[in-house]
Amino acid sequence: MKVEQLFTGCLAEMAYYLHSNGEAAIIDPLRETEPYIEMAKADGAKIKYVFLTHFHADFVSGQVDLAKKTGATIVFGPNANPHYDIHQGKDGETFKIGDITLKLLHTPGHTMESSSYLFIDKEGNTPYVFTGDCLFIGDVGRPDLAAKSDLTQDDLAGHLFDSLRNKIMTLPDDTIVYPNHGAGSACGKNMSSDTFDTLGNQKKTNYALRADMTKEEFIKEVTTGLKQPPQYFPNNVKMNKGINTSIDEILHRGTTPIDADTFKEMSEQEDILVIDTRSKELYAEEGTVPGAWYIGVDGNFAPWVGALVTNIDQKIIFIAEGGREHEVVTRFSRVGYDNTLGYLRGGIHAWLAAGHPVSKIGSISAIQFANKLKEGKIEHALDVRKESEYLSEHVVGVENFPLDFIHTNFAEIKPDKEYILHCASGYRSLIAASIFQANGVKNVTDVRGGFNDIKDSGVRLTDYVCPTTLL
Repeated sequence: MKVEQLFTGCLAEMAYYLHSNGEAAIIDPLRETEPYIEMAKADGAKIKYVFLTHFHADFVSGQVDLAKKTGATIVFGPNANPHYDIHQGKDGETFKIGDITLKLLHTPGHTMESSSYLFIDKEGNTPYVFTGDCLFIGDVGRPDLAAKSDLTQDDLAGHLFDSLRNKIMTLPDDTIVYPNHGAGSACGKNMSSDTFDTLGNQKKTNYALRADMTKEEFIKEVTTGLKQPPQYFPNNVKMNKGINTSIDEILHRGTTPIDADTFKEMSEQEDILVIDTRSKELYAEEGTVPGAWYIGVDGNFAPWVGALVTNIDQKIIFIAEGGREHEVVTRFSRVGYDNTLGYLRGGIHAWLAAGHPVSKIGSISAIQFANKLKEGKIEHALDVRKESEYLSEHVVGVENFPLDFIHTNFAEIKPDKEYILHCASGYRSLIAASIFQANGVKNVTDVRGGFNDIKDSGVRLTDYVCPTTLL
């Protein structure tokens, strides 16, 4: 018997692989299929089921491709009505995988089809429960994503309260809670960085499981402090309900090498976006194709693509470090950006060898930034971190301009002015700076090391406020 948690840091997502006696099941798979197929092959197992806890909003799941390739049955809970064949499970229904059983627990609230799966071993013990976005470690799923005109977020929160009290909290305290997401996901407010915990400990530490909490208190707690979800979430839900382009076709097209001259011609077309995915060090040192956006693949790549590229059908060509092209296309596809057309063959070196110009972002150290600030030589300094980070602690006199809402607020930016940007470590500020530059701001500078380094430079900071008190 095997139960394996498969953590994907970029999305803070956990899928699960289960194997027993020659049969396997996957819970909440990512878009790509080969890793799961290879795991089952290594175990000499056949994938019998693909279980979904709900229609995911923050990534596109690969159940249709996986079922097509393996013959597995796709299982959703009640109220799920996708545009492909599924087994619509009933509350309390059981599914055999070798010597183990999964019992479907309908746990609506995050969404109305939301379901958890209770693991039952051959002795009848229940060591694990896979809770999807019903229960996280330290938090619960936000109840606003599936709100409709006839079903408010308060209604959903009420359903979630009942699901937790009647289906999850009645399980033995030593049951391990395996959620679908962890810290960094926008599917909750304040998730723990832990990826599993005992239910008993969650009853003691998770605010939403407080024993004496009334339904009214619960609804107020879980709906307070919710931030606007990333703009790509509704698109991903729609894709997860439908049949999409196969991952194999996306990878084949997206990993097409494009020579420098053709890449230049394509980069100048209005309907094509260039994204530079290299490390921030290479990007800053070597420069990039004029007009390209920077979103480094080593950061929270997929969520930032989803948050910033507003057209899910956007045609994209990209620059990558050699050998990482397949990875980049895979990570685009995880959030539904399936229209990648290819990459710059030979990278920036080939671009330069062809005689094409590069653009660079200005860069200064935290000490240089501090000195300029003290001397009054900075007209526009912007902190592009999230509002909660900024309110927690920031440089006095520096305005907040969150990267999350850069397109919404860009009318405030004057192309003829000088801007100095920083985030926490330098990743988000480079993204912002590249978008500034692509939109005609000629004088934009990034602070290397971001706020992490700025704090030690002697500049004046606001008093620290614990971020959890700002929710």
